[in-house]
Amino acid sequence: MSAPGEAVRTVSYVPLSHVSWPAIFAGAIAAAGISLTLHAFAAGIGLSVLSASPTWREGSAWLSLLAGIYVVFVALCAFGLGGYITGRVRTPLSLTVAEMEFRDGLSGVIMWGLAVVLTAMLTLGAAGVIGAKTGGQDDTVTAGESALAPQLDMLFRTGHVIPDDIAHRRAEVSRILLKTTGSDGVTQADRDYLTGVTAAIAMVPEDEASARVNRAVTDAKAALHQTRVAAVLQAFFIAAALMIGAAVSWFAAVEGGRDRETGRIPVWEWEVRRKGA
Repeated sequence: MSAPGEAVRTVSYVPLSHVSWPAIFAGAIAAAGISLTLHAFAAGIGLSVLSASPTWREGSAWLSLLAGIYVVFVALCAFGLGGYITGRVRTPLSLTVAEMEFRDGLSGVIMWGLAVVLTAMLTLGAAGVIGAKTGGQDDTVTAGESALAPQLDMLFRTGHVIPDDIAHRRAEVSRILLKTTGSDGVTQADRDYLTGVTAAIAMVPEDEASARVNRAVTDAKAALHQTRVAAVLQAFFIAAALMIGAAVSWFAAVEGGRDRETGRIPVWEWEVRRKGA
């Protein structure tokens, strides 16, 4: 029984399930569509947190911060609209006002989880298609290849003909340079090996090759540290955006449920108020 004076909403149709999956799927699809659209726009202007460019390493910290703020903005837009749609089109039940709003909020959170899964699946599918069209990545390319590409280019820069095994050498050297962030760093034996390889490939004197190696080790350490900081910032903002998205989905779904019960259309009502002002 409801408390005295508390409003009770009644409907002529009571569904078999209290979870309105059509409304949840509708909101999730809308949220995923908006999220992908805005992230595609961000990738086009170089603001995506998932595609940091080595050429922007000078401002990677600020770029990561700006990209993180944009991710939060996308979460507000996508999950806000998705949650509102879920609450607006959800089938009402014969419940008290408080219980109705609580279930609208739960539907919004379920929509949020489904939208996250749909967005991840679509993103992975698009990445797979792009990888298939480009022929995939060479097996000799390691994780250090993209992070240390400028250092490797400088290390092997030469006007002579590049040997056929240059791809293997780059991958090997990138693995060595990744040791710069370790506790032991690049050992003297590794430095001597890098000096010999650089002298042979670039066809330069041993002194110049040694100078290139020392410069590459120093630059690689700084680049890897900056990449690690950017990765931490990106992970933080992505997690924050998802948590904010869950909260926004709840409150937007509750608001959508209220508008559903009163038959209010916020955009039209705002237009009327603005014209009457």
